[in-house]
Amino acid sequence: MSATRTAPTGDPVAEATRSVVRDFLAARTTGDTGRLVELFADEVDWLLAENPAVPWIRPRSTGAEAAAQFTELSEHVVPEASRATVDTFLVDGEDAVLMGRLSGTVRATGKSFEGPFALRLTVEGGRITRHHLYENSLSIAEACTPDS
Repeated sequence: MSATRTAPTGDPVAEATRSVVRDFLAARTTGDTGRLVELFADEVDWLLAENPAVPWIRPRSTGAEAAAQFTELSEHVVPEASRATVDTFLVDGEDAVLMGRLSGTVRATGKSFEGPFALRLTVEGGRITRHHLYENSLSIAEACTPDS
């Protein structure tokens, strides 16, 4: 993921949030699960609409579970066909919102998905305490469903 637009604020809390989110994006991009575990708080307010057709989407509540989602995603999606771009990166104090587009191809079916996303993160004490992802879950579910 690459951030293409950010606005400097001078607010130390916002700058700390921005720094943690940048670290999160770098760890996510390189698949550094160990760093992701460090960045997530012990308990995380995780929101990603449950979808039984999608094996990597399920409830999570700990930092280790949150970090594991990225490993599980890479097990089910072809890495060379996966893309995520961030075109908006907004920060207000402890909260950050990233918006962009994501796409990928599911290994098991060979089907592709794509669509917009919005990710709301909250950073407290240098760690991510909230991770709410809104994405095109229908497209992802359809890509995970084998043809009859």
